[in-house]
Amino acid sequence: MNAVSPNMADRVVVVGARVAGLSVALRLAPRPVTLITASALGLGTATGWAQGGIAASVGADDAASLHAADTEAAGAGLTEPDVALRVAQAGPGLIDWLVRIGVPFDRTEDGAMALGLEAAHGRRRIVRSGGDATGARVLEGLVRAVLSAPSIEVVEARACDLLRDTNGAVAGIVAERDGARFRIPARAVVLATGGVGALYAATTNPPGAVGGGLALAARAGAVMRDMEFVQFHPTAIAAGADPMPLATEALRGEGARLIDETGAAVMAGIAGGDLAPRDVVARGIFQALQRGRIVYLDARGALGAAMPKRFPTVAGLCAAAGIDPAVHSIPVRPAAHYHMGGVKVDAHGATSVPGLYACGEVSSTGLHGGNRLASNSLLEGLAYAGFIADALDAPLPGAIVPEAAAPRAIAELPSIRRLMEAKVGVVRDAAGLSEVVAVLEPRAEHCDAALVALMIARGALSREESRGAHWRSDFPHTAPAAHTETTLAALKAESRETIKAGTELTP
Repeated sequence: MNAVSPNMADRVVVVGARVAGLSVALRLAPRPVTLITASALGLGTATGWAQGGIAASVGADDAASLHAADTEAAGAGLTEPDVALRVAQAGPGLIDWLVRIGVPFDRTEDGAMALGLEAAHGRRRIVRSGGDATGARVLEGLVRAVLSAPSIEVVEARACDLLRDTNGAVAGIVAERDGARFRIPARAVVLATGGVGALYAATTNPPGAVGGGLALAARAGAVMRDMEFVQFHPTAIAAGADPMPLATEALRGEGARLIDETGAAVMAGIAGGDLAPRDVVARGIFQALQRGRIVYLDARGALGAAMPKRFPTVAGLCAAAGIDPAVHSIPVRPAAHYHMGGVKVDAHGATSVPGLYACGEVSSTGLHGGNRLASNSLLEGLAYAGFIADALDAPLPGAIVPEAAAPRAIAELPSIRRLMEAKVGVVRDAAGLSEVVAVLEPRAEHCDAALVALMIARGALSREESRGAHWRSDFPHTAPAAHTETTLAALKAESRETIKAGTELTP
């Protein structure tokens, strides 16, 4: 399974074995790839938990331009139109590619793709596998393909630093396994490390989703963009689990309603109602909870009774919590789910640091803007895997500069999660964000989780407006659309008295 060339630097290292990382590794074939995974392939990834599906304009009444328009509308003014169209155009071909590698998608009786509807989509365009088990089915197909690919070497380890050569380019990684560190040289490194949800006390993400790839990129000097935009899934199942299981919004697409304990509609009077964009629904539920209400997803009756067949993943999660959705409404609340911000990349997935690429949730491509459209995440990872593979032509690295690896404290994560939940959640204000910055600033040098949380809080503090998933109670209006960009050098140059100086707004 290892086709690494005699020159050990003549390979690409891909960090992360989610849909993005697996797809990049496969797309790079026959070039040699070393795939770094922190756990056994297929385990510990948000991809495997994805219930929604993959958005693709494969229906007879659909088109890439319509999909792109819906993406832009959801993105709150920060989605880049050319990126949205390019990714939407790639969608149908990506579904075909997954079919060719053995992913079975749900179909109608006449053999056509069975398409679902999700919030803020103007057409039924959600392609699913196994009802609400799409993430797991796609992951299984990609893992099978990777394990049979002679060009891919799989190494189970943790990436803890990036190697640099004398020209300043990324030249591989420092990995750690069983307490021992070792180098893996490479002509390029692709970060595909996922998101940041586990920085919050309430999250749908696995425990490892604390922004490790973001910290690697930031410490290498990469430009970080729109870090403040964290999407909160509105309907995480509030039954005491950590991480929280979620009830896919496809349920609302099929008629489930959001109600409070009195039976009143939570989204009454709000444009889009139960199928409004995620940020709108999350705020509606959050505000109801703040008023002391209890919020439920009501699928009682025929939809709840059909859930074991149509939505088996949610049915199983409900059963584990002692909930029969045919009889009982499902208690829900918003939880940190997806990070729209990340390492800024170009059309080919390249970061601002030579030799370093990013793919999937760790990246900021310009697709999601301030509020990701449902089921566009798997699509983005699949699309950019191809874009990276088509353009990656990094030279062999020069002499590698010795790394000076700093310790990365992890003991503080529980307190960071509580702080982020309380002060950098669905609704934010300057007082809470300033408190977070003051607490995290001295910890960020030696704790990756604190560094990533600090970048999110700093971006949120500098964005004095409400847009998409970022809502400021002290700045409820919308300002002219602009991205936030920063680097670690800018963060270090700031003092507590001038905490906004290092985050630059760029149109």
